[in-house]
Amino acid sequence: MIAAALFFWTAAPAADAAAPDRVRLARAAALVGPRDALVLAGPDGSILLAKHTETPRIPASTLKLLTALAGFEILGESYRFPTDFFLDPEGNLKIKGYGDPMLVSEAVAAIASEVAAALPGKKTVGDLVLDDAFFAQPLTIPGVSDSFEPYDAPNGALCVNFNTVFFKTAPDGRLVSAEPQTPLLPLAIQKIQSAGMTRGRIVLADGNREGLRYAGYLFAYFLKKAGVTVQGRVRFGRVEPDRDRRLHRHRSAFALTAVVERLMTHSNNFTANQILIAAGAKRYGPPGTLEKGVRALAAFAEEKLGIRGLKLTEGSGISRQNRITAQGLLAVLDSFVPYRHLIVEENRIRTKTGTLAGIQTRAGYIEAASGLYRFVILINTRGRSADRILQEISAALP
Repeated sequence: MIAAALFFWTAAPAADAAAPDRVRLARAAALVGPRDALVLAGPDGSILLAKHTETPRIPASTLKLLTALAGFEILGESYRFPTDFFLDPEGNLKIKGYGDPMLVSEAVAAIASEVAAALPGKKTVGDLVLDDAFFAQPLTIPGVSDSFEPYDAPNGALCVNFNTVFFKTAPDGRLVSAEPQTPLLPLAIQKIQSAGMTRGRIVLADGNREGLRYAGYLFAYFLKKAGVTVQGRVRFGRVEPDRDRRLHRHRSAFALTAVVERLMTHSNNFTANQILIAAGAKRYGPPGTLEKGVRALAAFAEEKLGIRGLKLTEGSGISRQNRITAQGLLAVLDSFVPYRHLIVEENRIRTKTGTLAGIQTRAGYIEAASGLYRFVILINTRGRSADRILQEISAALP
């Protein structure tokens, strides 16, 4: 048990070149306020610094480390999100999504070619029918607002490009895509014009199934480029296994480890909660819901990692209602060691950062000559700096 006071490692004398600099560690500890938390563990597991480690704090995006671990446990490291394509007796093409967060334009273009190759005879279908029933709707994520910021993108079983559209204004005043691989579709242009924006990313809302409709139009665009004619309309519907024939199953080009690597690099809230909801559906059965995902995450944290004092409302860290102790996050880091290469390294430090208004959190590893150190810094006090603490800690380690 880690006590909630401050400790220094005393296994080596102060003059030992392999021992941490106690003065710098003291400086780091002094920067931790009563509403914050800090823990630093040495290569042998000994605790070098510990302050308020058993009091739950807001983790912000450091929570993604726990979500990733639960995803590996429940879905599997090599799991690849599928997307299914069916033909019904009337010749309509149905697309059923299972939450793939990596359905970007390049993937949709490749899938369209696969579907074209699988279609028998004339490359013609009736309606394009979209089935997102694998995730329940609506999916309301605590902490997500109605802004146009990418971190507020809604979740769903069939979404493309992270439910966002990246655009700019051309010199002649036209709205154009800011990504050469992505067309700027009429639905997106209409939304951009309504918002009065001239460049940036716009988020597709879930209130009127905007994200699902956009996914359908993007698939229709690339199916046409692949030689498939959609004679009917894009609409919502359901796959009927007793009468519909599965034409093709696409599995993502990205295994879950690759998805998590991108998650750690870009701290994408959408991706984190796609993993969470898919894990909940795997553990407790479809449809995937936020409640099932949170329940699966909490059960994993308690049963596999022995974490107590946990309060979870979603899996990305965007919610200010989430709570975890520094001791709990240290247990996450202990289990994440084999995957630490998925976190970007800079100046020997691998850090998962978290930021909300008045909140700065850091959790990760320092790969020093004397071994691998693990640190958790949970700053829940406005105006205090997690980075200053991390700088002092890093400078203290030989």
